[in-house]
Amino acid sequence: MSMITASTWVPRGAAAQFPTKYDIDEKELTRISRLAKLQLEDAEEDLEEARNGEAEGRHSASDEEDSDVNMNSAKGYVFNSLFDQLALNCPNTSPRDADDDLKEYDLDHYDSDHSATADPSGSGEPTSMFGNARSLAYHDSNAQDPYITIPDDEDEDDEREELQVLSSDNMLVAAKVEDEVAHLEIYVYEDEEDNLYVHHDIMLPAIPLCVEWLDLPVGKGLVDTNTKGNFVAVGTMDPDIELWDLDTIDSMYPNAILGQGSAEQEPEQNTDGVNNNKKKKKNRKKSKKPNDTHHTDAIISLAANRSHRNLLASASADRTIKLWDLTTQTCAKSYNNTHTDKICSIAWSPSTPTVLLSGSYDRTVCAADMRAADLSQPARWTVESDVES
Repeated sequence: MSMITASTWVPRGAAAQFPTKYDIDEKELTRISRLAKLQLEDAEEDLEEARNGEAEGRHSASDEEDSDVNMNSAKGYVFNSLFDQLALNCPNTSPRDADDDLKEYDLDHYDSDHSATADPSGSGEPTSMFGNARSLAYHDSNAQDPYITIPDDEDEDDEREELQVLSSDNMLVAAKVEDEVAHLEIYVYEDEEDNLYVHHDIMLPAIPLCVEWLDLPVGKGLVDTNTKGNFVAVGTMDPDIELWDLDTIDSMYPNAILGQGSAEQEPEQNTDGVNNNKKKKKNRKKSKKPNDTHHTDAIISLAANRSHRNLLASASADRTIKLWDLTTQTCAKSYNNTHTDKICSIAWSPSTPTVLLSGSYDRTVCAADMRAADLSQPARWTVESDVES
């Protein structure tokens, strides 16, 4: 199955003429290693919960299932006996020769997580996805590598030319799900050649529901307010908003995350020097109650304010609207009482940039000034059906 769930245009001329390749330096390596470890811990917790549920199901199984297991064991015993008998009938084969040959591989403990297999070097530290990257030998350029004899200048020039985006080209970002794999496809349309092609793509962790183009650089420290960028905000079935740089090719992780996941990017220590992120991560799974700091359900709609470039509004299935400050990557304001059902569409007024229009499954449309302290009584209209984007 292939499906495009959302799309947005990038203004002509906003993209860099020559996109940069994703470069992993020491700081970036530390950041993605920490994020990968947190994702691995999440997966391990999910696996443990699934195993616990499976164990409970086995305890409540009927006697008929137990008898099936015993029957399978008996069949296995008979098969093994026949195997031994056939082996004895072979003149040059002793019983269990096949098993003896496989003993050296220790397949019975193939999935076991022992310290010896987790850390072949014997240093006592578990091996991570990028744990051995620092120990790899590399050269500053291929010219210094004695094993590479073919110059790659021509290949680099060809690749650079292929990735070039002209000021006359049109760029389109499409959120796509294909064979249960979610990703962004960045298309370029060449007017003169009447050619539409995929320039590059970005893998996503969950099914995307909305995308919004941003012109403010995020995740790059303090920048001048007049600096322009080419970024996209992505809302998915997860409660976090990911911000990606469209001018970087082969990115592994987003430049920034808006939501509770943003707290996981930087380790937080308590007074005893102990990392508090793991505790927060566990609490995130349990809490589904709306709050003032982050969303707790899927992100359905996004709207960037073109007059106040640092403001991004988001609507969620948790029935709240959040106003994000992109410079600090935190929630500046949360509106929890505007609608009584999922909020599926939001948009800023082009004439009054502080007024936000929102539509919900409660079959109402609201217009409210985001400068107001309370939006419990906004201008409201009733419609005949659910509002969708």
